[in-house]
Amino acid sequence: MARDASEQELKSAYRKLALQFHPDRNPNNPDAEEKFKEASEAYAVLADGEKRSLYDRFGHSGVSSAGGAAGFDASAFQDLGDIFGDLFGFGDMFGGGGRRRSRTQRGADLREDINLEFEQAVFGTETKVTVRRHETCEDCRGSGAAPGKAPVTCRSCAGHGQVRYQQGFFSIARTCPTCQGAGSVITDPCPKCKGQGRVLRQRTVDAKVPGGVEDGTRIRFTGLGEGGLYGGPAGDLYVVLHVKEHPFFEREGNDLHCVIPISFTQAALGAEIQVPTLEGDYALKVPEGTQSGATLRIRGKGVPVLNGHGKGDLFVEVRVQTPSKISKRQRELLQELDGMTRVENKPQRRTLLGKVKDIFG
Repeated sequence: MARDASEQELKSAYRKLALQFHPDRNPNNPDAEEKFKEASEAYAVLADGEKRSLYDRFGHSGVSSAGGAAGFDASAFQDLGDIFGDLFGFGDMFGGGGRRRSRTQRGADLREDINLEFEQAVFGTETKVTVRRHETCEDCRGSGAAPGKAPVTCRSCAGHGQVRYQQGFFSIARTCPTCQGAGSVITDPCPKCKGQGRVLRQRTVDAKVPGGVEDGTRIRFTGLGEGGLYGGPAGDLYVVLHVKEHPFFEREGNDLHCVIPISFTQAALGAEIQVPTLEGDYALKVPEGTQSGATLRIRGKGVPVLNGHGKGDLFVEVRVQTPSKISKRQRELLQELDGMTRVENKPQRRTLLGKVKDIFG
């Protein structure tokens, strides 16, 4: 419920509280009777526009000095704030609004980096990761108190987690500096963890890396990070992968690319060549008349789809290799071939696609 709740909303809230804590419904229950009385007194102020305005401006002193309501005790407002705040969000209106801060806290996340071979990233692997982390103390089970002991109520704030200061007309609540808002303190700390509820240990974690990961992939292992404070949940462990480059394969997404040299005769006559893949050699047919720079596709010889089905392809670019040294017989044969082959050495008009390839090549 908003701070500027209407009269009807206040009346409805009060009616619910009155029904809940009415003495007739809670016979022989002094706590319920006291809460019923406090709720009635709080409603007497909230339902009165003038008193409500005074409290908004001057706090407890404003309504107590204007007090006029018989039996009204402004010091009860802290408890009244708890009553209305718990059910209807009125805690701030009564200068309270604070709740004891839970001593338990979630542990921090951790990061570890590991290096993988190219093939390990493609096909997946299982590796070990060494982690230094805080874990819940086994002796005190995370409480921080010595075995057989327990945290005690903080005397500075009487267990509320807050201390109040009066500054003029205003009453200000601040986090208790003694217990840091927890409402309790450890008087007999655990000898093993020195009252921290955690101890530092080095662990070796089994990390399963799925096939298809890339350089920079981050894998999350839930609950393998820092142990929580005072029994809180553990954080997560993030393993960042760094993949080494392959000697001749280049990866683009799930596809692989490589360059294979072929001879002039293989390009002209066609041939079957052995192309290395990550799964062994593959017999690739080079069509007759293949030009240098042509790209041939081998389907399904790429990288597996991460957490999915299927694989990418392997693209092989063939480049005709011109021999730098030839024998006398080879020269004779080439000269004979040259006499039977005619190529007009005239400039050709470059296509738009060729120009684009040159620019972004």
